[in-house]
Amino acid sequence: MSKSEFGIAAQSQGFKGVDVSISQRVEKGHHRIENRKVYTVPVSQLPLLYQQDQWSGLQTVVMVVRKSQYWNKTTHEVQFYLTSLLSDANRIGSAIRQHWGIENSVHWTLDVTFDEDKSRIRSLHGPQNFAVLRRLALNALERETSFRRSIRQKSRRTAMNDRYMLAVLSAAVPTSHPSTSACQ
Repeated sequence: MSKSEFGIAAQSQGFKGVDVSISQRVEKGHHRIENRKVYTVPVSQLPLLYQQDQWSGLQTVVMVVRKSQYWNKTTHEVQFYLTSLLSDANRIGSAIRQHWGIENSVHWTLDVTFDEDKSRIRSLHGPQNFAVLRRLALNALERETSFRRSIRQKSRRTAMNDRYMLAVLSAAVPTSHPSTSACQ
């Protein structure tokens, strides 16, 4: 029996005999209603995973079921995660939600500030390289605190003012650590 077959069978039987933690949240906003169910099951409750010994610290398998209702359609998504956290659907569900909140925020900032979605760089390693450079630039601009403006305004000032560009670059360089100064 595969993992997905096991999950479907266990879910259809109400997870009888399986130590499962379940959390459900309903959120309204952005013109949708999202119903999110998080199921967490300790790995010890499942049949052996393929090459399970290679997953150091693996504790829990997570299934997230999302149903989003928009004004004109309904979508269903199922996602699976592996984690070293103990089986606690509330805690893991919150961690997943926070992670995606950060991802969405960073993506929005990169798109608004650097027009990342309009990038026409598409060949070889160019897209990955420029994505890393944009994130480095975003991090440097966020770390620089002398000019309290939006990231876009900081970016424009950096392009026009060499002194400010040096301030942004030096904000991106970590300060020396005791271990590095001992080597000198």
